Amino acid sequence: MTRKLVLGALVALGAAFSAPASANDFFIDQYGIANEAGGGQIGVGNHAGTWQDGVANRGVTTQDGWSNTGVIGQLGAFNDAQVHQRGAHNVGGVGQIGAGHDAIMTQDGAGNVAAAVQVGENCNGSVNQNGAGNVAAIVQHCH
Repeated sequence: MTRKLVLGALVALGAAFSAPASANDFFIDQYGIANEAGGGQIGVGNHAGTWQDGVANRGVTTQDGWSNTGVIGQLGAFNDAQVHQRGAHNVGGVGQIGAGHDAIMTQDGAGNVAAAVQVGENCNGSVNQNGAGNVAAIVQHCH
């Protein structure tokens, strides 16, 4: 049930952005204790969303370009997620549900798609995309 809730929230975050094409937007929603979130945007039409619930989770999204979408989820404790995008029309993601996960997604180019879902504990996932039209997915269930 929790997994469906987090994944549903990630999908909703990706679909919820409806700002004018020339604007960037950055959404942060946090619950729990000692969570950290932030990042930065340069360019136009970039969308970033971070939702965190739990203890001591950290989410960072940076975007340089136009029409990029970065999304981070997280639930649990001591998770670290990063989405770094440069270029245009890149779509990142993350997920994470348990504790002690690390996910880093780096995209440099155009039209790249990356996703991740890590469920149990202590998973580490990394995606590095350069160029155009790359697609990557990571799904893990670690303990």
